Amino acid sequence: MDYPTIADCVGNTPLVRLQRLQGETSNTILLKLEGNNPAGSVKDRPALSMIQHAEARGRIKPGDTLIEATSGNTGIALAMAAAIKGYRMVLIMPESATDERKAAMAAYGAELILVTAEEGMEGARDLALKMQAEGRGLVLDQFANHDNPRAHFEGTGPEIWRQTNGDITHFVSSMGTTGTIMGCGRYLKQQNPAVQIIGLRPTEGSSIPGIRRWPTAYLPSIFAAEEVDRTLDISQREAEEMTRKLARVEGIFCGVSSGGAVAGALRVSAEVENATIVAIICDRGDRYLSSGLFGNWFGN
Repeated sequence: MDYPTIADCVGNTPLVRLQRLQGETSNTILLKLEGNNPAGSVKDRPALSMIQHAEARGRIKPGDTLIEATSGNTGIALAMAAAIKGYRMVLIMPESATDERKAAMAAYGAELILVTAEEGMEGARDLALKMQAEGRGLVLDQFANHDNPRAHFEGTGPEIWRQTNGDITHFVSSMGTTGTIMGCGRYLKQQNPAVQIIGLRPTEGSSIPGIRRWPTAYLPSIFAAEEVDRTLDISQREAEEMTRKLARVEGIFCGVSSGGAVAGALRVSAEVENATIVAIICDRGDRYLSSGLFGNWFGN
């Protein structure tokens, strides 16, 4: 028997129905549980895609050093993929990332370089490119690498279309690197141009892991604004409150960007009827426990 490897377990995640938070409505709100991927997030898909396609093009080979700037989930996923494939993985991230994220990356054997919270992801991205220029490794660059949205065009989008029997009317996704919304959006629009693609970004001053409001100079080059039908601003408070509600009312334990996506889906639901709305649950809540999001159980 040809048994699967851990890489074969990426994708084909469940799509579940929201039961109580939506209230009385003619709409169906569905959540794609990407935390069920082996390394725990939607980023497992592009991480594996970027490495596999780079190998196929002959850009990298096992034993090479890979470098990536990350706020967390992509780093964990790349650390897993590098362990599967036999690469040295160097990850650069803001020191403000939760301890769970740092520990998970280290557990997979990745080397961590921390930049200050003030330097943030922009500083991490700059340092990654500087290290590449110095010959210290290859940057996969999730922000400009078209194998990122490709993973969702070939995987996540078709899964959603199949799981909804083509009934999806609205797709809601947080926007960070924007790979998920670009890849899924393109696939869903090819199947039915009437499907509405809705992106989430944080309000000014909000800090939501996985959702970014990029300065123009750092806007991911894989992003095409014209392919997003509508953009909603989500506050940190709204996203965090919805994240806690999802755990306590629906039994769905997820991260803050997922809470933001569901808050956005509920806003859309309040405006339409007889719709099938799909939101992406990007990751699991266990990598946010030390942040105090679900209560101050640590260090007491």
